[in-house]
Amino acid sequence: MDYSTLKFLHVLSAIFLFGTGVGSAFYLFFTTLNRDVAPVVVVSRLVVVADFVFTATTAIAQPVTGVLLARRAGIPLDAGWLAVSIALYALAIACWLPVVRLQIRMRDLSATASSMALPSGYWKCFRWWVALGVPALFAFIAITYLMVAKPF
Repeated sequence: MDYSTLKFLHVLSAIFLFGTGVGSAFYLFFTTLNRDVAPVVVVSRLVVVADFVFTATTAIAQPVTGVLLARRAGIPLDAGWLAVSIALYALAIACWLPVVRLQIRMRDLSATASSMALPSGYWKCFRWWVALGVPALFAFIAITYLMVAKPF
């Protein structure tokens, strides 16, 4: 595979990873805060599907295409900006893995909730989901900056 095709796949998968993550988080966050159970059931189900279809596949594609790009360009993986990007990516994925489990739990809890209110277990998962999602978001923003600027 030539460099341009590889770079295109890397950028495209970054767009899907970041876009799906931010979009899914936005809808689940604000739907949850609305406290209307029926939309939470639908949105939480779709967020889990999106995570498996888009996020999981691109989470694998990113390091694979990234390493191949670095090798083709002759950039060592311990180059400053790239090493920091890799560490931030590891942090983001370490946050994302429990988030997937939390989203599955939130989906299941909302599906069995009464039409009147989400259960306390949902809200506990939601707080952890936010706490893990924020550092992952900022890690991905920093990675994007590092990939574009290559400051060091």
